[in-house]
Amino acid sequence: MTANSESQTAQLQARRKASLATPSDLPAEATRDIAAALNGVLADVFALYLKTKNFHWHMSGAHFRDYHLLLDEQGDQLYAMTDPIAERIRKVGGTTLRSIGHIARTQRISDNDADYVDPLDMLAELREDNKTLAARMREAHNVTDEHRDIASSSLLENWIDETERRTWFLFESSRNAG
Repeated sequence: MTANSESQTAQLQARRKASLATPSDLPAEATRDIAAALNGVLADVFALYLKTKNFHWHMSGAHFRDYHLLLDEQGDQLYAMTDPIAERIRKVGGTTLRSIGHIARTQRISDNDADYVDPLDMLAELREDNKTLAARMREAHNVTDEHRDIASSSLLENWIDETERRTWFLFESSRNAG
């Protein structure tokens, strides 16, 4: 092995051991706090996405088409949030969720593995879960504001609005249904 190839091998090994410390002007404490808050949001978004799709796939009853389409639209909206949240965590120098197990350890949204859920109960459960998600996003917003992470705060504000819209639609869709 030549000195050049030994040097290249050593560099490659060093890169493999290097952390994913993305450069940021935020102090390490801010990176840690923001990443933790946003990872919590991300875990809940994934949990709510899967529950929304579960209910979408297992919807039945007189309002099947309307509810099926509503939940499909809401699932798409939730899924669209995942990559921007994860990328924001990386931009501030943090690391993000790595597995389904990591999501399960971090999520606050409860899973629903029931064989059958009444359509109105589905809508009610998703409505409450969206309220839980909005609260978690507000908590994360407090953290991002505290550390002057304006970009994360701005994204959270838009996602809170979207989440409130989903809550509203779920509420109105289940009123006087029968």
